[in-house]
Order: sequence, then structure tokens, then C-alpha cells
Amino acid sequence: MTYVVIMRLDKFICKSTQLTKPEAIAMIEEGKVNINRDVVTAVSTQVHENNQVTLNGILLTLRPFRYLIMNKPANTICSNIDEAYPSLFNYITEGNNAELHVAGRLDADTTGLVLITDNGSWSYNIITPSKKCEKVYRVGLRKPITEDATEKFAIGLQLQGESQLTRPAKLEIITSKEVLLTITEGKFHQVKRMFSAIGNKVISLHREKIGEITLDVEEGEWRYLTSDEIQSFNLKVK
Repeated sequence: MTYVVIMRLDKFICKSTQLTKPEAIAMIEEGKVNINRDVVTAVSTQVHENNQVTLNGILLTLRPFRYLIMNKPANTICSNIDEAYPSLFNYITEGNNAELHVAGRLDADTTGLVLITDNGSWSYNIITPSKKCEKVYRVGLRKPITEDATEKFAIGLQLQGESQLTRPAKLEIITSKEVLLTITEGKFHQVKRMFSAIGNKVISLHREKIGEITLDVEEGEWRYLTSDEIQSFNLKVK
């Protein structure tokens, strides 16, 4: 199945030039950008990868997208800038990190697998519940897991403040206080809230797998994804 890239015009300009977002917006609004020979001044115009986009008469070509896997250390955040904790992007020393984002953020105290890209259409297939992309977490618990927990997770749990049950999840018991949890959605603090809903508390949380990709780099390290790994998510597009 062919994967089609579509993005906003201002992002296309930034991705194919050295212009900042404000500079790209100014160029568009000044009528200096054409799509298929037509002047376009709406910044939010959607650009198909096969469109011909010119800036001041010069044909633009997208730079290749970047796709990375990282083993996120504890006490780092998935933001592009340092806040209360340092950004995990400090570990990436190649390219322009400002263009990158995490496809499915983790809390500061959560460790493990994160996927990083500058292709929003690609990450959509990872974070959108309807795509049913599985994420596997190794969870350490304060109290022993109850015998009926597996069934409760499979049915769905009622989280505080939510109107609907969580999607069915798979719970595999490793020991009385350690489990593997597989979910296909990513609500705010979802894993911690799920165990809170059954009267337990998460004391450690580590993501081991997303889709077909298993964590294979050391803490704080990263690598580029292979073409097969990238395409494994593209095939989910319907």
C-alpha cells in the first residue's frame, strides 16, 4: 500500500527550505508561493506530496522525513524544550530537533520506547485509537495484582472523569507485583489511572514495544528506524 504525505503549506515550506515558520507564513501571505502554478495565500492549505510548490518561482523539494527510536531515561520529558525536567531531545545531536515530535508521549518518570519523527501523518497512525496500534508496558505495582484483574482489563475500566470505558486491554501477569499491559489508546496518565481504578498503584512503568517495534537500544540511546519498521505503521492506513 502506498503511503501518501499531506501537510499544511507553511510546514511544507519549512520542510523544504531553511525558513522559520514565521518567515514561511510571511512568504505565503505575500503571494510568493504557488501550488501547481496557482498563487496560494492561505497558510493552512493542505499540500499533497505530488503537488508542485514554488517559492519565488523556484520549485521546492521536501527534505526526507526522520524516524527514530529512543530508550527514554527517567526524569526526562517529551517536550522539545527543557522545563521542570530536561528534554529527551538533548540526546539527539543530529539535525534540527525543533522539527521533531514524539509519537505517543511518556510521563517524566516513565522510561522506555519512544518513537520520534517530523512526519505528523505517520505518527497519526500510532497515536489514533481507531488504528489499534498496540503499546506494551512493563508495570511494577505496589500491591499484588488481584486474580480478577485480567478479566477487568479485558472488558474495559471506568476511569475517573471519563464517560466511556477504556478499550479492551491485555494483562499478562509476570509476578504478583509485575505485569505486562498491552493497550491501543493513550489517554492522559492512562496506565496509572487504570491500575488506580482497581485499587492498586503503579510504582514503575516502562514501555517495551509499539506495534511491531521492540526496544533494542540502551537507556538514553537512539537509532534511525529501518524502512521496514517505518512501513509497518504505514500499512495501517485504510
